[in-house]
Amino acid sequence: MGYAGKLEEKKIALRLRKHGLSYSQIRKRVNVSKDTLSRWCKNVVLSPQQMEKLARRKITGSEKGRIIGAKTNQKKRIKEEAMLLEKGISQVASVSERDRFIAGIALYMSDGSKAGNAVEFTNSNPKMIKFMADWFKEFCKIDNNRIRISLWIHDNLDENKAKHFWSQLIGISLDQFHKSYIAKNKINSKKIRKMRHEYGVCKIRFFDVKQLRLIKGWIEGVLSA
Repeated sequence: MGYAGKLEEKKIALRLRKHGLSYSQIRKRVNVSKDTLSRWCKNVVLSPQQMEKLARRKITGSEKGRIIGAKTNQKKRIKEEAMLLEKGISQVASVSERDRFIAGIALYMSDGSKAGNAVEFTNSNPKMIKFMADWFKEFCKIDNNRIRISLWIHDNLDENKAKHFWSQLIGISLDQFHKSYIAKNKINSKKIRKMRHEYGVCKIRFFDVKQLRLIKGWIEGVLSA
């Protein structure tokens, strides 16, 4: 290519660069090396909007491989998690009455109240609350009408919706709810909350100091076994 041809390509490159095109885009129209293109266009001043657009394009290009790799790993991890979940379920198989009894003791040992005159279990996981509600009925011989519920919920969530959720889950009336504790939602908090408890944190309780002492004995029996 002669001098005139090079000069024409340089004019084209400069015009395209002034319009905010990236070097990669320009090289599709002008057949020169990146070094040459960089040298030609080094004095071209881009607008802030053009620079932002190029920055986004650069990030998109450089991150593309990483994103593809991350998504591939994510799919692999999800598949592996599902497989391990099914494997775990199959290994537990059927659960006997004694299995449920010991499981409930272990859960109460972790999240149950050990003081006072009431049996109380607190958690945000609906499956755990349902399990323990049934456990209290089965092993503590507690009727539904003796169960009381208290909620801890942020003020930006729907308390009424939460009460109806727990009411239907456990099978009790709304009259059996104590006053909820409404927590202020800290919008500007730097704390990262990995889980958003849509239905709040639920405390299920019934008043029976003798039963509480018996449960504490069950715990000691498991720990001493």
